[in-house]
Amino acid sequence: MASVFTFPHEPPRVSSPWRSGQDAGKRPSSERCVSTGAIADAEQTSDSEVERLEAEPQDGPIEYKLHLLLRPRRTYKEMSTALSSTTCRVNRKQSVPLASSNHSRQNRLHHLTTQLLWRLKQSSPDHATARGDLVIPKLPEDNAELAILQEPGQLLPGLEESNGALYEIGVADDGTFVGLTKEEMDESMMTLKVMAASLGCRVEVQRMKAVGTCDWLEDPDKPHSQLHHEDLWVAEALIVPILDVQSKAIPDDDDNPAVNGAPRRGASTTEQLRVSLIGPTTSGKTTLLGTLANGTLDDGRGRSRSYLLRHRHEVASGRTSSIAQELIGYEGQNIFNYTCMDIKAWPDIHDRAQDGRLVFLLDTAGHPRYQRTTLRALVGWAPHWTLLCIAASEENTIPTSTHSMTGADGVLGISIAEMDLAMAHLDLCLKLEIPLAILITKIEKAQRAVLKEKLNYILTKVKATGRIPKLLTGSGPLKAEFSEVPEQDQVKVQTEVIDVIAHAGTPLAVVPIVLTSAITGTGIGLTHALLGSLPVPPTPTAQDFVPLALNPEQPVALFHIDEVFELARSRAQSTLDQASSESAPVVTGYLRFGRLSIGDKVVIGPFPGDDEDAGALIPNDHPSPGYGLSIPHPSSAEYARLSARNALSASKIEGEWRNASIVNIRELRLPVQSIEAGQAGSIQVVFDEFDEGSSDSEELIEKQSNLAPRIRKGQVLAMPSRHMIETGLTLQASTGFKASFVASEIQSLTIGSLVNAYIGMVRAAVRVIGITRQRSQFDPRRVASEDNDDIFNMSDHFELQRTKSEADLDIYNTEYHVTLELLSNREWIELGSRVVLLEGGIKDKSGGLDGFVGKVIEVAE
Repeated sequence: MASVFTFPHEPPRVSSPWRSGQDAGKRPSSERCVSTGAIADAEQTSDSEVERLEAEPQDGPIEYKLHLLLRPRRTYKEMSTALSSTTCRVNRKQSVPLASSNHSRQNRLHHLTTQLLWRLKQSSPDHATARGDLVIPKLPEDNAELAILQEPGQLLPGLEESNGALYEIGVADDGTFVGLTKEEMDESMMTLKVMAASLGCRVEVQRMKAVGTCDWLEDPDKPHSQLHHEDLWVAEALIVPILDVQSKAIPDDDDNPAVNGAPRRGASTTEQLRVSLIGPTTSGKTTLLGTLANGTLDDGRGRSRSYLLRHRHEVASGRTSSIAQELIGYEGQNIFNYTCMDIKAWPDIHDRAQDGRLVFLLDTAGHPRYQRTTLRALVGWAPHWTLLCIAASEENTIPTSTHSMTGADGVLGISIAEMDLAMAHLDLCLKLEIPLAILITKIEKAQRAVLKEKLNYILTKVKATGRIPKLLTGSGPLKAEFSEVPEQDQVKVQTEVIDVIAHAGTPLAVVPIVLTSAITGTGIGLTHALLGSLPVPPTPTAQDFVPLALNPEQPVALFHIDEVFELARSRAQSTLDQASSESAPVVTGYLRFGRLSIGDKVVIGPFPGDDEDAGALIPNDHPSPGYGLSIPHPSSAEYARLSARNALSASKIEGEWRNASIVNIRELRLPVQSIEAGQAGSIQVVFDEFDEGSSDSEELIEKQSNLAPRIRKGQVLAMPSRHMIETGLTLQASTGFKASFVASEIQSLTIGSLVNAYIGMVRAAVRVIGITRQRSQFDPRRVASEDNDDIFNMSDHFELQRTKSEADLDIYNTEYHVTLELLSNREWIELGSRVVLLEGGIKDKSGGLDGFVGKVIEVAE
């Protein structure tokens, strides 16, 4: 299955039928060119030589209209274009008087606008569904007042990627030119502009051509009425979405969601829950996700799993190696997945679950060699909840090899027990303090003794951290296809999980445990009930980790980049700037905080500076004295003193942050105007052009090659704050950082050793520069729900339950500050963010997941 962020390589384009009509409507060769008698090429043929168009296509973004009048058309005494019987029939049909009431005019406008909307969607990728109510303006009694309705309104959500629609006015369905008088053409154009304005589009007249003449009587009922003689015209009009939203060079305070949390129109307001599925490679994660997303039970041979696999080698081996995504909608007890007949794609799920919630599930690889995908799902994507899958069947072993992604330390022949690897996943989740639910899969294959032993082991570990395990039993197996959560399962989840969490005030209080089977349907109803009811954390803000006063360089909005694609730009998007490129990069990930809209000016980076050596960040084997000193954040009291020693700030490196404009946004495949804090999606950007002050062609070519730098995973897209713009500051890229850890095992790291660090979407090799021990400022015996608690004290609490000496208590009251240096690229690191350090190689039975979890307390330039 394609990724959630996959786009078509060639979106539909709008092509004028006048080009193809040149062949259908050419005159005999002797009349094609009077001066030379030669046959003109298609490119040289002018509009005057086109006598008719090809017949109107049933599908596509092209519409033929005899007229768009909201009144009856007058009867003509003679029309030079009414030569064929077909055309005459059309004219007679159009001459039938329309009802004169305003109600009929309103109905006709609604019909015409709906037809225009359908044509606009025909030029969207995958015929994207437009969301939102279609608002048709109320027509005034007088046609002269229609002009006030031509002011474009808000673009209807779903039309952001439309390439537009072409209207051929005065043309019959078979392509014959019939024509309108000048007065009728003006009225038709006004109607078209009113239609387009109600959808947030504009009208551009592409061509007009006189095709004949007509005679009509001013008052046909009078015997000596005045005869009028006029030309007949046809016109081609292009209707395109208006995307050039006025963006602010300096964001207002109202743009900060901490000040104004109301979402802009055009943004998805549906509640979104982000969930990661983790577990060993044989735990049945992908099969279970396929059953949940497709609403059908597995056949025991991997049918459910096959819907989600993204690569051919995954299908062949049955082993997931990448992160696959799926979307499920909930509203009450209703489940919106591919079981519903009217759901064909994710935008349909958005529409059905608009008043409920969306659950975005990320499936991960379980094999140790794909360890990085597990860390991406747990750390990079910052899930709201994690579902740990553990197979109930007999214990299996998972072989590793020297090809392990954790490094070359894996020894050929080592085997890791599945349960050991599952416990390594569980330990990591408990260290990260992510809200957790455990799914015992393959219950149909379970042996009572093995299942009992596994449950005892799991319950012991969960209880040791102070959390309450809740073993839930469902209402029984479900039928082959199901679209509703059973009432009994819904009530059980509400009383035993949701109410307990609400009473405790934290989602970390309870760990639900569900016995499931993708073949019999056991526990599937309970799993749906959990996904539809689990609490969603509050909207994230820039002050979640540290106050704004301690972090003045915090942007207004921050988007973490996970993947990068290249996508052709639509016709409407190409009008936003003067860039000549027909394609633009698309970055995918999630919005950490803030709000981003189409047209916003943003920065992307960090990139290597213009004068920076590619290997400048790789340290020497023998660093100079003072090399381990970590430059603290500018909010530190020592900033002024230290900045005197380091005159060159990271914010001054030319080319490190590139300016760009947002031209397109999708929130989980749904085209939207804006994306809100905490939402996952994709953003298409266009880099700003450099000032071409030199006429040297070679220099211009060099600048053009640097115009669109290569975006990589782990970078960020951000909107600078007013404070940053007014003071000339930019985001601060780091060459290293200092992290705080409370686990005494961190002392096992040696100075100069290399480890892998995971911070947000960043995965980087780092060198340990120094480790210092100091008395902790935090008391692990305090209530974990206090606002100023260290969020990484859960594992300490477990250890303190045992009997210890005063020396032992001193160890567990100690913080360890580790100074680390990035080895490859400068990275943007947020103060207070969570960091996971993993040593290379597969160690013991953990599969390389036995890491150290801490938080960033300083960043170094």
